[in-house]
Amino acid sequence: MKVTQEKLPASQIGLEIEVTPEMSRQAYEKTLQEFTRYANIPGFRKGKVPRQVLIQRFGSTRIKAAALEDLIQDTLKKAVEQENLETIGQFELRSSFDDLINQFAPGEAITFSAAIDVPPQATLKQYTGLQVQAEEVKYDPERVDSVLEDYRKRSATLVPVEGRSAQMGDIATVDFSGRMTEAPEGEEPAEIPGGSAQDFEVELAEGRFIPGFIDGIVGMNPGETKEISATFPSEYPQPELAGQPAVFTVTLKELKERELPDLDDDFAQEISEFETLAELRESLEKRYREEAEEKTKANKQEALLTELVKHLEVELPETLVKREVDFSITQTAMRLSEQGLDIKKAFTNDVISALRQQARPEAITRLQRTMALGEVAKQESIQVAPEELEAKVNEILGEYSGQDIDVERLRQVVEEDLLKDKILGWLEEHGTVELVPEGTLKPEAEAALETALTDVDAASNPLEPGDGVDLEATDAEEGDAIEAQPTEVTVDAIEVDATPVDTAAANSDAAAMPESSDSETSSKAASGGTGKRSKKGKS
Repeated sequence: MKVTQEKLPASQIGLEIEVTPEMSRQAYEKTLQEFTRYANIPGFRKGKVPRQVLIQRFGSTRIKAAALEDLIQDTLKKAVEQENLETIGQFELRSSFDDLINQFAPGEAITFSAAIDVPPQATLKQYTGLQVQAEEVKYDPERVDSVLEDYRKRSATLVPVEGRSAQMGDIATVDFSGRMTEAPEGEEPAEIPGGSAQDFEVELAEGRFIPGFIDGIVGMNPGETKEISATFPSEYPQPELAGQPAVFTVTLKELKERELPDLDDDFAQEISEFETLAELRESLEKRYREEAEEKTKANKQEALLTELVKHLEVELPETLVKREVDFSITQTAMRLSEQGLDIKKAFTNDVISALRQQARPEAITRLQRTMALGEVAKQESIQVAPEELEAKVNEILGEYSGQDIDVERLRQVVEEDLLKDKILGWLEEHGTVELVPEGTLKPEAEAALETALTDVDAASNPLEPGDGVDLEATDAEEGDAIEAQPTEVTVDAIEVDATPVDTAAANSDAAAMPESSDSETSSKAASGGTGKRSKKGKS
């Protein structure tokens, strides 16, 4: 068997394979034997059908096609072994299969061409002396006061208001109904769908509902009925309401205000496991200082990675890109499924195809970063010491004691994170990172990174307050139209694939340390489970 190699674009190798006459004969005979063994032809026992009868029954073309298919698969495998090639993905036949069938004659040589992806060869034109700018996130002492004040509001008691009218900060219980102010000639103004409710509890705060609604309630007295003019925002998600003026008939039924608890040791014990307010403050200060440092570190690493990739020369094989896209979408699908979304019902094949296109640019960027970091590690012999790895794995296992954890998978993810951290630390040490004030750069990538870090932080520590007391309508269908920011479920990426994705292979083929969603898993595990819980079950 003669094999000729050809280097192709996109990290592919072309193979021209000349099959010997003996190999073609053996392949054809083997296929005939298979047909004979399983053919069910009236008048003949299985395995005893004469060759000519078999050919007449199934056709020469069908038998030759089956023999040729087996021959191609077998010779491709042998060619890779013979040429000592490291390959990834599936072979792509470059020759026309129909032409090969016409050319195929048992006992005669035949030549065909195929292509296969191979691991990409990455080259870094520069990786030392990188010069970048990154935003410095500084600790804000006022954040602790803001957090504590927010918790006071969440722990507040609502008490009836007497002897005054409604003012900002109050909690009002109202009945209301809304109608449009404009209507076609000869018609009455239409009622607003979702624009009415009974016993609707609303916090009188700026920006909570459509402009004009809250301001109209301010100054009303319990028992008073009033018509309030309001206008739906131009960017309102319901096109038929966007930018439209409306009138709401509102009756103020009850008015309450928050009675805040004292900010003292008792309060600290109520919302946390700390005995004193001073201890709680100290814990929050430490946490937010560390958070600021982590965000600054993440900004520096993002800047270094972005600059590093600019100096990378690599051709990514389509196999790796597809695997990375599959991996990303499947990870998202798993998260959404855990949230209760019915994946199979929600997404059609067209939607999945569009999502693949959406995920592709980010997948390519992750692979490029993986290649670049892997090349730095190779050139500078950067590794994770076994004792360092075991220490971190044991630390995480201790935090998640009693939970069902895949230790080997955890070890792999932790090693990837530690190696990435070491490489980026080396790049910073051998480069220049200029810290600039927060908000100076703020590209989309850094904004997304900050959001991700905040989400991880909030999930891992129950002491992070939300937006205050939840004062939306008691009936989910009532009053929806007047909310300034209606809640919507938005799905960015998901996968429904009949073929299981080998997520480990999708990353290990690229380099020793993938830049993928699994890194997030490790960082969550490393930082999770450290929050303080209330002795009285509050959070």
